[in-house]
Amino acid sequence: MQHLIIVISIGWLVSFLGQLPLGTMSLTSTQIAVEENFKNAWKYALGVALIEIIYLRLVLIGTNWVTEHQLFYEIFGWAAVAMFLVFGILSFISAIKHKEGDKPLLLKNNVNRFFLGISMSAVNVAQIPFWFIWSTYVVDLKGMDRTTIDYNFFTVGCGVGTISGLALYMYGGKAIINKVKNGAKILSIIMGIVFIIAALVQAYRMFYGNSLK
Repeated sequence: MQHLIIVISIGWLVSFLGQLPLGTMSLTSTQIAVEENFKNAWKYALGVALIEIIYLRLVLIGTNWVTEHQLFYEIFGWAAVAMFLVFGILSFISAIKHKEGDKPLLLKNNVNRFFLGISMSAVNVAQIPFWFIWSTYVVDLKGMDRTTIDYNFFTVGCGVGTISGLALYMYGGKAIINKVKNGAKILSIIMGIVFIIAALVQAYRMFYGNSLK
């Protein structure tokens, strides 16, 4: 039992720390919390975590499935580039046209925030090589055995870690933005910059480092 507690704790720590750097997923959770409410932000976080768990399980099942389905990686990789570019442009437009009480263009829709989280996480294929590296590293350090029960507990820990990291951005981010003059406008500008950078980084990966073999 102690071993499984260690496995789930390692999964939580890896995923939580992975959420801390400024990124599109985390900043969107802040934006939803600021512009809408925490209920919708939690829906979004659960959607993000669900897809991350699915990707992680594919990785843990074995590298062969993903490497044999390179087209899957390529399609989702380029979809991510397009989506990040669109979201970046929308964020800048939102900042320029922002009026007090207005929602950012990214959130001016009736899409359930749970499904928004699913869609944004689904095209974020960068998490696949991330989990390849970290799951292998954890196994090599004897922090997890190659067994189904260890994989399950590691996956649960990672899911909770992802939600914990996003929760930090929800509550901490909202607290900071509320204290800053024109905080919502500034957040839209930051979002635009992060989305554009994410698009460029993803495009670079697709051109020069898209192979998983």
